[in-house]
Amino acid sequence: MKLTVREIADIVSGVIVGKEDAVITGVSGIKEAKSGEITFIANNKYRPLLKSTQASAVFVPRDISNTVDASLIQVDNPSLAFAKIMAIVGPEPVMFNPGIDKTAIIGKNVVLGKNVSVQPYAVIEDNVEIGDGSVIGACVYIGHYTKTGKECLIYPHVIIRERVKIGNRVIIHPGTVIGGDGFGFATVKGAHHKIPQIGTVVIGDDVEIGSNVTIDRARFDKTDIGNGVKIDNLVQIAHNVYIGENTIVVAQVGISGSTVVGKNVIVAGQAGIIGHVTVGDNAIIGGKAGVTKDVPSNVHVTGFPAREKWEDMRIQAYSRRNPELIEKIKYLEEKIEKMEKRIMELYGE
Repeated sequence: MKLTVREIADIVSGVIVGKEDAVITGVSGIKEAKSGEITFIANNKYRPLLKSTQASAVFVPRDISNTVDASLIQVDNPSLAFAKIMAIVGPEPVMFNPGIDKTAIIGKNVVLGKNVSVQPYAVIEDNVEIGDGSVIGACVYIGHYTKTGKECLIYPHVIIRERVKIGNRVIIHPGTVIGGDGFGFATVKGAHHKIPQIGTVVIGDDVEIGSNVTIDRARFDKTDIGNGVKIDNLVQIAHNVYIGENTIVVAQVGISGSTVVGKNVIVAGQAGIIGHVTVGDNAIIGGKAGVTKDVPSNVHVTGFPAREKWEDMRIQAYSRRNPELIEKIKYLEEKIEKMEKRIMELYGE
């Protein structure tokens, strides 16, 4: 679909700096964009690329008004504006026709909503409920008594175990396992005895879960993922964890059992959170941080063990001076040794 810069600005409530009649036929990143395409700048470090981009139009924050060859469209959130237009002028989304593939296996007492699509070799066990408009990808397994809401998209090779509850508009990417057993064992005389994990997993509305994520079922009660949570690839969430609404969990994070993570939290890549701690609302856990105690709301922590960012930066600054301090200590030790020898020579023992 083709749109003029003026039409695009009207859609996103943007202000144009430059030509209004340029025609946009595609979308691209700012480095790769060509004439006829629109791109965006959401990070200040990419601002210098405005001078070199070949794009015909660029979404920019409202404080950018540079005169460049491309038309600028000033908006509150360039990334969000770009996403809206990408849905219009970008490639058409892949659509799945409603119906059940002949190779799919459907159990007893399964309830399928309107316009559900079940792709090849999917397995849906007894007493499962699938909401209207949902897509169950190829080779997906859905266990007994599980319920999914409306308009869910379950990509191929996802495993959802028994008695799991999934909300509306949930997206789960390939290779993820929801509701596997929590890691619970009792050790007696050196032998590890499995503790039954009889709880479940509850996932709220508008959640997106990346590839190869594992969310374990609770020992009792539930592992709870709140509305609007976004989970990146390769994340491990243990049994009885609670994650509040609109929290973001980035790749390779590990969250141990019975941890409570508040609302609007950001857990950056490769961070780890020990079990039975609480992370307050709006907190930020920095990349590779190791959280070993409760984190208050509205606090940014980094490092291991995780501390408030300003404190961790100060410790890191001191640590970088270690070689210099070691050399100074050696110098002082040598100087003291010489002074002691001199005193012995002058005054004896």
